[in-house]
Amino acid sequence: MKTRKIGQSDLEAGILSLGAWAIGGGSWWGENDDELSIKTIHSALDKGLTWIDTAPVYGFGHSEEVVGKALKDRRSRAILSTKCGLQWRNQQGSDSFSRDGHEVYRNLSAQSIRQDLEDSLRRLQTDYIDIYYTHWQARKGGASIEETMTELLKMKQEGKIRVIGASNVNTAHLDEYLKYGRLDVIQEKFSMVDRRIESELLPYCEEHQITLQTYSPLEQGLLTGKIRMDYVIPAGSVHENKFWWIAENRKLVIDMLNGWSDLTEKYGCAMGNLVIAWTAARSEQINVLGGARKLEQVEENAKAGDLILDKADLDRMTRDADAIITTSQS
Repeated sequence: MKTRKIGQSDLEAGILSLGAWAIGGGSWWGENDDELSIKTIHSALDKGLTWIDTAPVYGFGHSEEVVGKALKDRRSRAILSTKCGLQWRNQQGSDSFSRDGHEVYRNLSAQSIRQDLEDSLRRLQTDYIDIYYTHWQARKGGASIEETMTELLKMKQEGKIRVIGASNVNTAHLDEYLKYGRLDVIQEKFSMVDRRIESELLPYCEEHQITLQTYSPLEQGLLTGKIRMDYVIPAGSVHENKFWWIAENRKLVIDMLNGWSDLTEKYGCAMGNLVIAWTAARSEQINVLGGARKLEQVEENAKAGDLILDKADLDRMTRDADAIITTSQS
């Protein structure tokens, strides 16, 4: 698999990485087979997807616990990332939401993220995190980025984290982070039908040599070509009320993908491979984060790691995606 440097750090990873949100299960994703999830993580490492990303809130600790079990005897083979700033220990913080019997608060104060780190280290059965992300900034109030970054730098000096990252941020946030220390990676949603980051965030990352790890590149499964119009979205699932999963928008996506059957034949690949390869080709600063909790999912995703599309085909896919984005907004 092709590799890329992570920001200006000394870490390097394959252009594809494994997201462990679904491995947490719960009402977002439904019940899981943990043993199968562990086998999936092992398969990912074997296939070059060595960057494994999780977070405390994914299954309220369960995803981290499963990842920890999977990596226990092969920790040195993985680049492990997790996050801080969403906590359900107490009612301290802001922008709360309820899920699976928990009230979750955004809290990036030094005290709170220190506890987040210690909890994550315990669940992950490790003494260091390779990449530590802040998960969400408070909309109003909350800890200053200076306070957050000061504590993250302490963690780095202690050897408990190696690289500092931020998830779901804007360029103003990034200006503030970089004022107080080095930020080598951010995480943000990006897919061929959701390209908001291309206007400001991606150019910013390119200018400052920050890796942009893109999540939901397959729109949580919709861009695999396996979802049809008769698919029934379970109540409360991660797909409920999502823009591209609404029936009229879903049809636009399905029709677009149906028009690329000649491309999957040309490259001898699955539709998801085609879409992931397009995503990775958008910038040398991009790392593509794909979720998987079954062996066949990680095996299919991994095939995109060496897939190089002709420029004419990349341009055609971009035009087609532009067309359905415009139609959906009219």
